[in-house]
Amino acid sequence: MSREVEDLNRRVLRARDAMDRAYAEPLDVRAVASVAHLSRAHFIRCFRAVFGETPHRYLQRRRVERSMFLLRETDRSVTDICFDVGFTSSGTFSRTFREIVGETPSDYRVEHEPMLPPTCLQMAAMRPVVAAGVAMRSSTFGIAAAAAAP
Repeated sequence: MSREVEDLNRRVLRARDAMDRAYAEPLDVRAVASVAHLSRAHFIRCFRAVFGETPHRYLQRRRVERSMFLLRETDRSVTDICFDVGFTSSGTFSRTFREIVGETPSDYRVEHEPMLPPTCLQMAAMRPVVAAGVAMRSSTFGIAAAAAAP
């Protein structure tokens, strides 16, 4: 790969990282393209060549991915989640969500329960720890706490 292509890919990646950090904020392609030091049109072409989709579609997908998590893990309203992830219209949010996921946000919430941590993490949190002959138990944050004597 030539040095110029590598530099261009790095700049486009930097712009995508900026989009990931600010996905919930109002973003326009011109502002994101300026992160890569490219014109708007050239940035769109380069982004599509590198990531296989336009910056606008990437941002929509990123917002929908975050909304999927919030729909599963919180009881916030669909409308609140729509605005939390950066959509400005609940109709656009629902249409885009359905295009990407294949079902409406409300149907997705009903069909998908909160995700549990992997069993290995659950077991590690419950594993007793022995320190200096004193039985300890793991706390939820992995910090051992002395087990209370009965």
